[in-house]
Amino acid sequence: MENFVVAIDGPAGSGKSTIAKIIGKDYGLTYLDTGAMYRMVALYTLKNNISLENKEEIVNALEKIEIDIQGEKFILNGEDVSKEIRTPEVASIVSPVAAIKEVRVKLVELQREISSGKKVILDGRDIGTVVFPKADLKIFLVASPEERAKRRMKDYESKNIKENFEEVLASIKERDHIDSTRKESPLKKAEDAIEIDTSFLNISEVVDKISSLINNRIGR
Repeated sequence: MENFVVAIDGPAGSGKSTIAKIIGKDYGLTYLDTGAMYRMVALYTLKNNISLENKEEIVNALEKIEIDIQGEKFILNGEDVSKEIRTPEVASIVSPVAAIKEVRVKLVELQREISSGKKVILDGRDIGTVVFPKADLKIFLVASPEERAKRRMKDYESKNIKENFEEVLASIKERDHIDSTRKESPLKKAEDAIEIDTSFLNISEVVDKISSLINNRIGR
């Protein structure tokens, strides 16, 4: 199984990263969290007080941003920002940052470069439609906004971050709107992607479904 690519797309909180990590370990695939890459760019704008309205400054800042991924560590300009990129502050601005064409071009190139010649599993919003339109397997995960908000709340609670459920739900709905209506690489299901609704499934059940699909592809 060489140059095998599994693309998992879906909205925020649909379970992409959690599922992709497990599948990656089970099948010896290199896991690439593309959402974290966009979060690092968003974090850089926060740290440097760059306004979201100033797209030109964000684009210019790309030359000063160095992204590295070491296992489950996310390195921004030499600093481990694995925890910082998961805060509500970053989550609230990542979609507008990711909607900027130049940001997407830079990170898509990096995603392809990192994945070149490897067996990989990537999750994001445009993996199956833009990054790897010829991926060996494309999955599109969905879940109701309410269920995704509950998951996000549990995640925040595990990190001792206090958030209001209604605000988290509103943020998720806003991200859905921005991601699905943006001009550059909008969130959408690839025509040949297999949709899985995770609203009423636990992690093991989703992993089993995707594992079965992978096994069919590789002839197990």
